[in-house]
Amino acid sequence: MRIRTVVVVLLVVVAGIGIGCYGAWHVLMPAALKPAPPQPVCVARAGAQTSLEPEQMANAATIAAVGLRAGLPVRAVHVALATALQESKLRNLSGGDRDSVGLFQQRPSQGWGEPQQLMDARFAAAAFYAALVKVPGWQAMDVGAAAQAVQRSAYPDAYAQWVDRADTLARALSGEAAAAVACTLPADTSAVDVAPRGASAIDALTEGLRADWGSGAQVVAGPGASEVSVRAADAVTGRRYAYWLVAHAQAGGVEEVRAGMSRWTATDGRWTSTSGAVSGAAGSVVARVRRGQ
Repeated sequence: MRIRTVVVVLLVVVAGIGIGCYGAWHVLMPAALKPAPPQPVCVARAGAQTSLEPEQMANAATIAAVGLRAGLPVRAVHVALATALQESKLRNLSGGDRDSVGLFQQRPSQGWGEPQQLMDARFAAAAFYAALVKVPGWQAMDVGAAAQAVQRSAYPDAYAQWVDRADTLARALSGEAAAAVACTLPADTSAVDVAPRGASAIDALTEGLRADWGSGAQVVAGPGASEVSVRAADAVTGRRYAYWLVAHAQAGGVEEVRAGMSRWTATDGRWTSTSGAVSGAAGSVVARVRRGQ
């Protein structure tokens, strides 16, 4: 009996030591050995699939919106996105080669505009499109050749590597297919902490939608400073607005987007079917933002 008691005591002691060691190791474990937290990511699907960081997808959505708002074909958006992927990886850079700045690395010294103007993604995109449509026969050119005709790069063949990826982005952001743009935004990232909330988020989204899409985007703030809706005449236009909202969700404080009978949420990162359609016009979209000040 005494032997059995001793064995039990020893087992309890060993188990306690093991638990204590595990707890200490878990607390003191070097950061490099701990599992990395989930990172925000955005995905575009249109035939193929491509992934971007939220900042990049937001810039891609703005470039697409500026072109589509101007009535340009999706091919123009394709050329613009291939160019921006090569020039800046879709990041709004404050510097570059010589005096190049912005998404398209446009140079003030070459007449593209003032530096502060070119750091405005909308201005930079509009300037690119204005130059593109002046290129004779640009629509019949290879995408890389059309980009080079505008940019006059020292590396004319560099744009070709981005053509397929830009095609996926352009087709997705143009609203040609359902559930084509989605972002997964974990709730415990630092970007969520600094994103606007409530009325501030509604104001920022309203300003951004109108700046990118113009007066065609009929934006209405919902009750309780928690929702913003965008009225669209048809499903394709509605999807364009919906994907823009998803692409800008991290910086804009968006938690949920509803379009037609589909719903996207930031933490789940997927479009799922809902039981009821969004009220209003055929392509109406509703975005719910994080509550708070």
